[in-house]
Amino acid sequence: MKASRLRFGMNLWPPFLFAGIRVVEISPDYRYARVRMRLRPWNRNFFGTHFGGSLFAMTDPFWVLLLFNQLKGQHVVWDQAGEIEFVAPGRGTVHAEFRLTDEHVAEVLDQTRDGEKALIWFETDVVGQDGTVIARVKKQVYARRKRDKQLAHA
Repeated sequence: MKASRLRFGMNLWPPFLFAGIRVVEISPDYRYARVRMRLRPWNRNFFGTHFGGSLFAMTDPFWVLLLFNQLKGQHVVWDQAGEIEFVAPGRGTVHAEFRLTDEHVAEVLDQTRDGEKALIWFETDVVGQDGTVIARVKKQVYARRKRDKQLAHA
């Protein structure tokens, strides 16, 4: 699927749409994504800052989507684990960026070459308009070469 079509669909996806999460960009090569969320009455907490669940949700699918598309459907890829550390109150518009490097892809290919799984940790900061880190998110992504691809590879 073209990255622009995925971005369009994700912006209409109810968990993002109703939380005010906007996918600003997914690069055509699936190496980069940028997401933003404006503070709205429906995504703020009791204290008037961004709801923590929305901060986590805005980062949730991107490492898997970027990696899956880099591996060209040859691997099963999903989230294994996630953590979030809240660093500062989120006010105003916040954003997060995801950059998948050649090293990330090579690490997964190396670890899964013989049919083994790879568990790779990725980190993303959610940042405020002034550059303040609002939250640090860590996602562990699972990848394993698909069984039929293992046989073809051997």
